[in-house]
Amino acid sequence: MSLWQSLFRKLGLTSVRAERHPIRVFLLDDDERRHRWFATRFKGDFVDIASNVTEALQLLSASSYDAIFLDHDLHPEHYNADSTDDERTGYAVAAWLSSNPERQRASTILVHTRNADGAMRMVGELRRAGRSADYVPFPMLAERIKRYWQR
Repeated sequence: MSLWQSLFRKLGLTSVRAERHPIRVFLLDDDERRHRWFATRFKGDFVDIASNVTEALQLLSASSYDAIFLDHDLHPEHYNADSTDDERTGYAVAAWLSSNPERQRASTILVHTRNADGAMRMVGELRRAGRSADYVPFPMLAERIKRYWQR
């Protein structure tokens, strides 16, 4: 590094940012628009996408992920339903992760559903199992991603 570069850095006149290595991201969501949204946010990373619980469990069993994003409502009938969790919602994946502590231990888990009640049940299940999990409403997710995994 030259004397000038060093001086500019000390004066705050140059940016000091290191590129991060690509990460592995898992997404559970049934909305194809969100698939594209996540692919854009994590361009240059490895993104695996599942649209249902069966696909999700296959991917989570086969690979390790740095970040896991879970949606609760995976079928149109769940969107405005008063019913709670069933085997076709993201809650089933949260329960599976909770009962399989050896899987995805180091992953950051974010529940991004618009269904706040379902999200809190998922986060509660994951935390009771000792997992680090947070609920981030989808409209606030872009900012959280930028803070956690800035490029």
